[in-house]
Amino acid sequence: MERSKEPDLALLIGVLSEVGLPYAVIGGVALQVHQQDPRTTLDIDVAVPRRIEIPRARLAAAGFRETGRHEHSDNWIGPQGTPVQFTDDPALTEAVGRAIEVCIGELILRVLRIDDLLHEKLRSKRLQDLAGAQALIEQHPDLERTLDQDERALLDQLPG
Repeated sequence: MERSKEPDLALLIGVLSEVGLPYAVIGGVALQVHQQDPRTTLDIDVAVPRRIEIPRARLAAAGFRETGRHEHSDNWIGPQGTPVQFTDDPALTEAVGRAIEVCIGELILRVLRIDDLLHEKLRSKRLQDLAGAQALIEQHPDLERTLDQDERALLDQLPG
């Protein structure tokens, strides 16, 4: 993982763990955990069951600053300048409950399972996410069994 995000990630995970909020790191950081040659990402994406439970006061006291709210996301920025996006997308609720714990140095964080991450990347349909999904399958060929017909069709559209 890139060193520049580590201080904000550690602080964020510390606050979420301290208050006992269920969460799962998703997006590029989750890809970094599950891939041998991960892509660079500038932000930290976190899925939570309900955004109303985000510990806003605790995050603010830790130096995070809220920058905006949208239909399914709240945007923050960490003390070191790392953008953080919380989502309570209903499609991720069960995946948050299945998240796995991984150790990165001394940091223990909850991350989407690799199969849930694959399906989330395919659901987004953004080119960079489709490329991330393809890379996951290339490194973990057994994941291809979990794809439905529509997901396979999405990947077939990627340039060879």
